[in-house]
Amino acid sequence: MTAPSRYAIYFAAGSDSALSRFGAELLGYDAYTGDELPFPDPALHVAPDWRDITADPRTYGFHGTLKAPMALAPGRTEAELLAACAVFAGEARPVPLIRPVVDAISGFIAVIPAEPVDALQELAADCVRAFDGFRTALTAEDRARRKPEKLSERQRDYLDRWGYPYVMEEFRFHMTLTGRLDAERRGPILQMLRARFAALGLETLPVDRIALFKQDDAGAKFRIVGEWELVR
Repeated sequence: MTAPSRYAIYFAAGSDSALSRFGAELLGYDAYTGDELPFPDPALHVAPDWRDITADPRTYGFHGTLKAPMALAPGRTEAELLAACAVFAGEARPVPLIRPVVDAISGFIAVIPAEPVDALQELAADCVRAFDGFRTALTAEDRARRKPEKLSERQRDYLDRWGYPYVMEEFRFHMTLTGRLDAERRGPILQMLRARFAALGLETLPVDRIALFKQDDAGAKFRIVGEWELVR
């Protein structure tokens, strides 16, 4: 039986932005176009197995999670979800502004905020709540894959309530660039990524849009099927 399509509400920086090009080149995949891209030479120089290092984040495309991947609940449609995204984006709210840096988070390397930003936490929490009615119920298999025995009590509660453990107070915004790496490997890779990121000259980053990503089946990469700027 074919697995159903999955959808996620992510932040993506815009198809023509330097940040999106930076992430797409490093992951070797552009979620806007669905194109495979050649890896930059500096990445292959520091890690000849760069394709393997980036295999997991490449599946999802370069993004910051706001509402984690979900299959649609029975009776809900993609058209309804697209319409709901437009409504959400049209509701006036503070647009988060972060100071982006490249750093390690839970063993992998990502673009993250240099310091916490309340408006970003609120935006993510709003997304979790607003789109939860589209999410199909978590199956026992899905829950087991999250290894609930390794989660805190609050994370388990969030997993059962929202289908994902890292929401609300547990949410940490990140735009992933690598899979998990041990400390010895992380050092030179982090140095290379920081140098490439510094060349962008990106001192601030507005989290000013949402994008709907779709995965057609379990073997496919996520691709952007809609994008909306947030009303300020």
